[in-house]
Amino acid sequence: MDTGKELLFFFSALGVFNGIILGVYFFFFTKKKYLTNYFLGALLFALSIRIGKSVFVYFHPELPKMYLQFGLTACFFIGPFLYYFIKSAVEEVQIMPKSWKFILAFWATLIVAVGILYPYEAYPKLWGGYLIRIIYFQWFVYIVSAGFELRGVLKKILSRKEKTTPAEMWFGMLFLGNFLLFLFYFLSIMGASGATYISGAVVFSFILYLGISILLYRKKTDDLFLLNGKISNKKIESADARMWSDKLENAMFEKSLYKNPNLTLQDLSQEINISSHQLSQFLNNNLGKNFTSYVNEFRINEACKIITSSDKLTLESVGYDVGFNSKSTFFAAFKKHTGTTPLNYQLQALQS
Repeated sequence: MDTGKELLFFFSALGVFNGIILGVYFFFFTKKKYLTNYFLGALLFALSIRIGKSVFVYFHPELPKMYLQFGLTACFFIGPFLYYFIKSAVEEVQIMPKSWKFILAFWATLIVAVGILYPYEAYPKLWGGYLIRIIYFQWFVYIVSAGFELRGVLKKILSRKEKTTPAEMWFGMLFLGNFLLFLFYFLSIMGASGATYISGAVVFSFILYLGISILLYRKKTDDLFLLNGKISNKKIESADARMWSDKLENAMFEKSLYKNPNLTLQDLSQEINISSHQLSQFLNNNLGKNFTSYVNEFRINEACKIITSSDKLTLESVGYDVGFNSKSTFFAAFKKHTGTTPLNYQLQALQS
């Protein structure tokens, strides 16, 4: 390769590498775990694999056909990830609905099954003819659907009549960037003059570096993932709500987590394998309680059992035994949950 091609290869390949790194960041290292973070991370992974395939095949066309299949398989997920990334932000969804999981599982099963039964190496005409058209049609349908979900924001950006928030500009930029990527690849497949696969890689790298510069420039990035600037007040679906409730009660009863006076929201969320944000949303929106009230209910119920069954322990020691770290906190919480003081409750228990 000459110097120009070497620079182009380096710039494109570096974009792919940075895309993977940024995807890892959105999956594991953002302070607040919004569902949009995960979908953006997944979208970056899919795009990076797709772009990586284009880069290496463009500069090394002698590579095995397996790389082409791998890239097209990743391409099959770009549209769905983009759509659910946008939809989760617009509708303020924080826990993935079962219908989304089913659709993603369906696409994954379909493309993997086709890849195993009809590998690119043995069926190049099938992949290069029919399947690539199906993949790009699916991508296009999801881009249109994502644009429809984001239509209010896009209209606001394009009209310039209203001031846009940083989150609206962020989502608008990511959507338009994905649309440009699709357009460049589609024109390349259609054989348009001047359109090549490597053009998509260059566009991806440019958009990626623009996104990275925004993240580095802004001291606060959490607001980029909340279009309305606040956490959703929507309830979790009933099936998921029952599952979360059962998991929480099992964790609290089996391990007596409430007896830990230093128990935190993050500790409890890790115990049942969900994010602290998801747990907070569930407690507030579905149960109508905050974390402290939820935990204190278990503590007070246990305290009532101890007070009823034994009069040998002091009330203060009962409070410490069930997880309170001070007498005053125990007494205040007890009266709030039972309507009476621990002493009155003890006297009533002795008289009955």
